[in-house]
Amino acid sequence: MAEGIFRKAAEGSDFEVSSAGVAAHPGSSASPETLAVLSDQGIDLPDFRSRMVDEEMLAEAEAVFCMTEGHLGMLEMMHPEHEEKYHLACDFVEINGRVGVDVPDPIGMGRSAYEMTSRVLNEAMGGILGFLKGRATQ
Repeated sequence: MAEGIFRKAAEGSDFEVSSAGVAAHPGSSASPETLAVLSDQGIDLPDFRSRMVDEEMLAEAEAVFCMTEGHLGMLEMMHPEHEEKYHLACDFVEINGRVGVDVPDPIGMGRSAYEMTSRVLNEAMGGILGFLKGRATQ
């Protein structure tokens, strides 16, 4: 879901967007609920397949946006050499009076949970793009 929302938000920019997980089941497609929520926003992920994060993609990345503190901590343990690239997706936006909140994991919780996750990710995109654009001008 994050990849699709980020791709749409970054349309017209030079940003390259991809995603990977710290505990992904490689080769899985997006869930039906994810695809439905994204479709409602005009986003399509026809060729999406999950994959595990690896050294090569981290070395190539300018920034890595984690969904949760737990994911960020796993990356710091697995690949501490890229620690300066890691951020929470919500580090650049205030949600419910807090900055740096976890993006809720909707798996197994029904359509409304996926819609909530989508709302949080969409709120976070403005801050993420602002952060990236600010870095690009430095």
